[in-house]
Amino acid sequence: MKGIKKGFIKVGFFALGLALGLSLLAACAAPVQEVTPSTATPSSAASSPETPVPAAPTVTTPSPVETSPVAPSPAATFPMEITDNLGRVVKIKKMPQRIVSIAPSNTEILFALGLGDKVVGVDQYSDYPAEAKTKVIIGGYSTANVEKIVEQRPDLILATSIHQSNVIPVLVTMGYTVVALDPKTVDEVLDSISLVGKITGKQAEATEVVTGLSNRIKAVTDKTKTLAQTQRPRVFYVVWYDPLMSSGNGTFQADLIEKAGGTNVAQGLSGWVTISLEAVLTSNPEVMIAGDMSAGGANFNFVNTEPRLKDTSARKNSFIFTVNSDLASRPGPRLVNALEQFAKVIHPELFK
Repeated sequence: MKGIKKGFIKVGFFALGLALGLSLLAACAAPVQEVTPSTATPSSAASSPETPVPAAPTVTTPSPVETSPVAPSPAATFPMEITDNLGRVVKIKKMPQRIVSIAPSNTEILFALGLGDKVVGVDQYSDYPAEAKTKVIIGGYSTANVEKIVEQRPDLILATSIHQSNVIPVLVTMGYTVVALDPKTVDEVLDSISLVGKITGKQAEATEVVTGLSNRIKAVTDKTKTLAQTQRPRVFYVVWYDPLMSSGNGTFQADLIEKAGGTNVAQGLSGWVTISLEAVLTSNPEVMIAGDMSAGGANFNFVNTEPRLKDTSARKNSFIFTVNSDLASRPGPRLVNALEQFAKVIHPELFK
């Protein structure tokens, strides 16, 4: 892995408005390798805006997060003060009854906790579960419409770090309660679920969801945590192919690769970054995972047909896979689905 840093160029967060204009390439020239239905969630045709990758029209992904029936949460004590993921101290004056979500991951958390009936507005990319698409659209993920949010008369707004410069200050100045979630790892996603449960009076439901997800995570890491470095294949995750982008430290995909028993070829970098093809060739990935909207998408087509990648171990051994980008780039409950998929393609001998 020496010399891997050479050729990398750090870039800033790509504007989603521009990304939406990019069109998908034709279907791939070779068959797509997919994880089997027993452990995989079928890919949607949508790309999550929470990773900087061009998006296409959305299609609902099945298999919602399943939880066992739980006893109603004990009455939460309001008002309460919490510290959100941006380090902001936020006072929750009363039990929220009208909630607006400005990110797909936040929306998925709310529905997983049984709060769908209290959700009165979502961003345009909140397409899961299906019921989320029936809610009022309050703008895009990075282009939230403050006026539309206010029209919904929310008493709680769930935002993310992308909203901290403009949207959050405006809403706070207007007197609205805003809590920002900004998890960077699978474990931090669990913390976010617990936080949402706390501020909405759904502690018991949050505990149930977190426990279920924790058990699934443990089922993976119990098999991978003792692997020697030589047993951890070099993994190249493709965020986007033009320019070629991958996931460095501090990204969901980097955490997924590590927990699934792989070595991220972009581990020396931070955030979502561009990477030169020469650097990829130097790292010689043994597994290449394309984060695509659906099987055989643009990213898969690139890594499977780019002539200069033909001598990589991944191409020679046909270890090129597609993983639904909605699962792998939304820091919500379904990130654990992505972990299970990563584990199966990186270590098929351990996860049959």
